[in-house]
Amino acid sequence: MKLLLNLFLTFFKIGLFTFGGGYAMIPIIEQTCVEKNRWITHDEMMNLTVIAESTPGPIAINCATYVGYKQKGFTGALISTLGMILPSFIIIYTISIYFDNFLEIMIIAKAFKGIKIAVGVLILDVVTKMINKMPKKPVPLIIMFASFLTMLLINIFAWNFSSISLLLIAAAINLVIFLVKDNSKSKGGAAK
Repeated sequence: MKLLLNLFLTFFKIGLFTFGGGYAMIPIIEQTCVEKNRWITHDEMMNLTVIAESTPGPIAINCATYVGYKQKGFTGALISTLGMILPSFIIIYTISIYFDNFLEIMIIAKAFKGIKIAVGVLILDVVTKMINKMPKKPVPLIIMFASFLTMLLINIFAWNFSSISLLLIAAAINLVIFLVKDNSKSKGGAAK
C-alpha cells in the first residue's frame, strides 16, 4: 500500500509541477523514477521514451503507466496513471470556468511566455541526454541526422508529413539493415 501511495504522489507531483507536456516531463520522470527511486534503469527509461512516443497517448502518461505496471502490476499502472492525469484535469477544469478572463490577466500572459522558453530548454535537455546514451555507431547516427534533417525540412516548407510516418520509415530502414547484415553473417558462417 505504501508503494501505491508513493507511485500516486510521485506522478501527481510530476503532473502538477511540470509544464510543457510530455517531453518537458521526461527529465523529471527520469530523475524521479531512475535516479531517486530506482524503479527503472536508464536503459529502460530510454526504451520507454521511444515506445511511449510511438504508441497512442501522451508520452508522460505512457511512462507513468509503464512504471506503475512494473512496480505493482495493473493496480500500480492505474494508480500511477491517475496520479499523472489528475492534476491536469483539475487545472484545466478550473481554467475552463474562468477561461474568458484567464489570458487577459497580464501576469499570467507574461508567465506563459517565460514558460514557453523553459519548455523548449527542457525538450532540448531530453534530446541531448538521449543522443548521449545512443550507441555511437554509423547506422544510428545516420538515421538520427537524416530524421533531424527531414523534420527540419518538413517544418521549414510546411509539408504535410506525419512524424509517425518518419518513425516507421526509420524503423523499417534499421530493420532492413539488420536483416541484410544478419543474412550476410549467416552466409559467411555457412561458408566456413
